[in-house]
Amino acid sequence: MAIDDLNKTLMISAAGMRAQSVRMRVIAENLANAETVGLKPGDQPYRRKVVTFAETLDQATGAETVKVKGVTEDQSAFGSRFDPGHPAADPNGYVQTPNVNTLVEVSDMRQAQRTYEANLNVVDSARTMLMRMIDLLRS
Repeated sequence: MAIDDLNKTLMISAAGMRAQSVRMRVIAENLANAETVGLKPGDQPYRRKVVTFAETLDQATGAETVKVKGVTEDQSAFGSRFDPGHPAADPNGYVQTPNVNTLVEVSDMRQAQRTYEANLNVVDSARTMLMRMIDLLRS
């Protein structure tokens, strides 16, 4: 019974690590495109992406895990900056800028990293417990 519990623990943590990996990849994409604007007037700049999660039940083990539900575009308003020489400037000289706030992205990245590390620590602890259990059974 204890091995099944450790197995469930490992599955739950692995699912959390997979979900946070996707989240970190999307955040990195947002940061990389934080200054990506259109090429001509009327073109939209890069639109921030957001990861959503869902709870799922693993039928084989009965463990509740997390999975990525989807990656959607943030529909918040674009910014603008005055740059009349830019090819994407409107008649008033303004260029639409992405709706990416680098401060928010860095904060989200730190949270995703900490969550990933917490799940990794659980995996390490479960592995250590499993090894100790095997050692006890050998004795």
